[in-house]
Amino acid sequence: MKTLSMKSLALLSICAAVPASSACNLAGAKKCQKKNKERPNILFIMGDDLTSQAISAYGGILSSVFKTPNMDRVAAEGVKLNNCFVTNSISAPSRATIMTGQYSQNNGVYTLADELDYRHPTVSKYMQKAGYYTGIVGKWHLKTEPQGFDYYCVFPGFGHYFDPEMITKGEWGSDPSLHKKHGKVYKGHSTDVVEKKVEEFLDGRDKSKPFMLMCDFKAPHRNWEYAPRFEHIFDGIEMPEPDNLLDTYKTKGAYANKLTNKMEDFLYEDLRVKKPEGMTKAEERHWAYQIYIKNYLRCVAGIDENVGKILKYLDDNNLTDNTIVIITGDQGFFLGEHGFFDKRLMYEESLKMPFLVRYPKEIKAGTENSDFVLNIDFAPTFMDYAGLKRPIDMQGESFRQNLAGHTPSDWRQSMYYRYWLNIGWGHDVTAHYGIRTKRYKLIYYYGLPLGMLGAKESPYTPDWELYDLKNDPEEMNNIYNDHKNDKLIKNLKEQLLQLKCKYNDMDLHYPQMVKLDKEYFWKKN
Repeated sequence: MKTLSMKSLALLSICAAVPASSACNLAGAKKCQKKNKERPNILFIMGDDLTSQAISAYGGILSSVFKTPNMDRVAAEGVKLNNCFVTNSISAPSRATIMTGQYSQNNGVYTLADELDYRHPTVSKYMQKAGYYTGIVGKWHLKTEPQGFDYYCVFPGFGHYFDPEMITKGEWGSDPSLHKKHGKVYKGHSTDVVEKKVEEFLDGRDKSKPFMLMCDFKAPHRNWEYAPRFEHIFDGIEMPEPDNLLDTYKTKGAYANKLTNKMEDFLYEDLRVKKPEGMTKAEERHWAYQIYIKNYLRCVAGIDENVGKILKYLDDNNLTDNTIVIITGDQGFFLGEHGFFDKRLMYEESLKMPFLVRYPKEIKAGTENSDFVLNIDFAPTFMDYAGLKRPIDMQGESFRQNLAGHTPSDWRQSMYYRYWLNIGWGHDVTAHYGIRTKRYKLIYYYGLPLGMLGAKESPYTPDWELYDLKNDPEEMNNIYNDHKNDKLIKNLKEQLLQLKCKYNDMDLHYPQMVKLDKEYFWKKN
């Protein structure tokens, strides 16, 4: 287990200090009860690998054949974010960032193999201390026991689609650092089971307090095992294909040849259909895509149906007006774009998180927002709604004002991304980092494991990609090697270094990286 510094261990007592009016005590009990009635509830609903292309409110190509009316309701009655980005596009690191408000290099969860130290400051601990009744149900995926929750019922590990095992608070044991492997079996499809647990939480909560509940569905994660009732929803339908399904990666870096996240890389366990013999690569992509996208969306249909049940519960119990409802995913996901599935890469489909928010008291219905919001911002925003100041260790900012249509004048105009898991845990993705601005995206594929858990050594000569998102929104034409862009590239690299410095990620403690950067960071081909 990683050892926390004395500074980190002291953060809760230092940073979580709240005004007397915000924390319940005997002397101010009546004042606290009044305050609790004013503070909103927070219901955070997240799908595992749920992406904006699968939500019809975002108007993608699939919206012509697949609707998500209940998630769309949240958008219609609230705000839709168009530029919400993940900082490390893979499940556990993103979840750790959501919990801590920190990049991976600060919270210690770089890869799928890392644990979140149970002593680390988290938004749930701050909210609980401030008087919120806190809970999480579904996928946790951070290995150690969830902390700062009055209630939890979570899957051990990834969880199962059918008859999932779940661990309820009180069943973990005396050692919160243990990685629990098993729990009690709950019959049914996991999406339905999680929704029932949401209602159990809401029924049994301390109603004198506002609540913060994290509802984390397993769906639509690979291998896309849907509830049988959705088997026939796409019968006779030819699914629309992305324009770049047959991408040949002509201008992309050498990393593209290593990738195993293409339509032709599906396993039998993914599609559950035997692959016909004698197909060309193009034919195989068309064939696999149709099966894949239908299975994926059948899982999303289950999420949408259960979101509808949750929204109805709020309506029926007079909770709608004072509850912030959020719909999101733990990162984006490829639905055939570039011929890909999965996430990890810095391309738009993987980088962008869906994010829909409804809060009638502050957010105007049917609005959109295109500000750059990152998953490091979620925790500070929750705390802002609770009347708490952002702790000094959180790297994100509250976007509460942005949601209300009042973007601060100094709001970020660019974002920093880093994927650490070099060639590890399937898909053989090369480690990389980069910057995205309003118009451009610059990506540095450095290809070193740097001692990360699960990462592997693989000989690689670093290379770069540059995309003009205005003229090339599908990121098909890498213009890094066009010398007319040299001045632009120099400027973007300078901005990139500024962001690395801002977020405590300068790599000075990785001698291999320092050596590599000296040769390749400023180099032009």
